[in-house]
Amino acid sequence: MSRTWIVIPMYNEASVVGGVIEGLRQEFPNVVCIDDGSSDGSQAVARRAGAVVVQHPVNLGQGAALQTGFEYALQDPELDCIVTFDADGQHRVEDAKAMADRIRTGEADLVLGSRFLDGRTKLSPAKRLVLRTAAIQSRLATGMALTDAHNGLRAIGPEVARKIHLTQNRMAHASELIHQVSEINPRWVEHPVEIIYTDYSKAKGQSLLNSVNIIADLLFR
Repeated sequence: MSRTWIVIPMYNEASVVGGVIEGLRQEFPNVVCIDDGSSDGSQAVARRAGAVVVQHPVNLGQGAALQTGFEYALQDPELDCIVTFDADGQHRVEDAKAMADRIRTGEADLVLGSRFLDGRTKLSPAKRLVLRTAAIQSRLATGMALTDAHNGLRAIGPEVARKIHLTQNRMAHASELIHQVSEINPRWVEHPVEIIYTDYSKAKGQSLLNSVNIIADLLFR
């Protein structure tokens, strides 16, 4: 039985998170949702779908939610992998499984999803340019030759997760995580993933404007 924990940051996702969890639990029995101050009943929906729910009493941001999720999963003495997974349905369970398998077989200590290693993810030219620019900036800052520095689908081995301590609560946490990983210097690989952009996920923040905000957040250091 897998002892991988799926960590899902969650903020007002009641309309979709139940289906996301149900799909995940066919492959991953252990799912923890970090409810970041939702007001739409997301907590109850997630529990009914079979997830553990840890609640922040107020909205602290995705970085804080991920850090809480890491700390929860690391309490499991049999933990073999942590997978970070978005609540809005844009990630695929098949990709998460393939990435977790690369951790569990000992191939790598960290597997980072990339939407640029194959042609499955459909991106506008402008969004593609912004994300490519972010990857180049990250490579220059950290020395890590990433093709996609801001992908929320990641598989993390326990020893790496213990060394990650996110303090940037909002979008800048993605840059901070990569900076910390570069200092930890684990065995890492990128893995091709498909990001599914729906009308719902775009409305929740996967817009071009959000991509531009990523560039601004890269300057947090």
